[in-house]
Amino acid sequence: MAVETPIESESAPVLADLDARRLVLGGVGTFGFLLAWQAAALAIGKSYLLPTPLAVVGAFVTELTAAETLSVGFGVELPATRMVAKLVQSLFHYIPGLVIGSTLGISLGVAMGWNETLDDALTPVTRVLRPIPPLAWIAFAIVWIGINHNGAAFIVGIGAFWINFYNAYSGVEGVPRHLKEVAGSLGVDSDLRMIRKVIVPAASPSIMTGIRTSIGQCWMIVVAAELFGAPGVGFQIINAAQNLQMDVSVAYMLVISVVFLASDGLFRRVEQRVLEWRA
Repeated sequence: MAVETPIESESAPVLADLDARRLVLGGVGTFGFLLAWQAAALAIGKSYLLPTPLAVVGAFVTELTAAETLSVGFGVELPATRMVAKLVQSLFHYIPGLVIGSTLGISLGVAMGWNETLDDALTPVTRVLRPIPPLAWIAFAIVWIGINHNGAAFIVGIGAFWINFYNAYSGVEGVPRHLKEVAGSLGVDSDLRMIRKVIVPAASPSIMTGIRTSIGQCWMIVVAAELFGAPGVGFQIINAAQNLQMDVSVAYMLVISVVFLASDGLFRRVEQRVLEWRA
């Protein structure tokens, strides 16, 4: 039978009190924000400038329940609702862009951080390309790929690439020299084994930070990438705003927030499992 130590028994009520305090303060802050929003909307008196929270909730429910067909390609169409269909359409280019961009960025960041020759050769190129924002590539995406999911995924991938590249690069550069020396003395005699057994695990906190950052940043890029007509949540936000349906526009903005919070919470669990060696 496990015996509870005095320190553990005393800390449990303290943690519970802190959680309750955060919950109460969070509720008060949220209520205050909604109250200020409602007051501002009533003062303006024009829903096409600032809709009330209740109007946004109504638009959210309408979009969530309105029937719409979702095309998944290859001539296959599935019944869905309008909001679900738009979200899935955004995921069609968000997920490939995030995965491919992150994979390439991490791979190049680790390679350049480890290999000094490769670093010297490619640093001028990365310094020239890095300041160019992902949206500047929209014209190339349209010409090279077209106005479709692949074009939007290309834009998202560029954003994910640079975030993960620099986090992986700095993580590898920050690996202490003594870890490499100890690994070498224990028989790790090849670059590939050193990278796999020592460098990547030691740099994993920085790499995981890059992935987590790109998960959120890429949703911002998705909205902007859909400016050129790719279907999805971002296009719906812009289209609704152009038609002065600001309640619908804000409802889809909330969709992005909800999806981000869910994905960020899920990734935090993965991150804790991967980095539990730090505890």
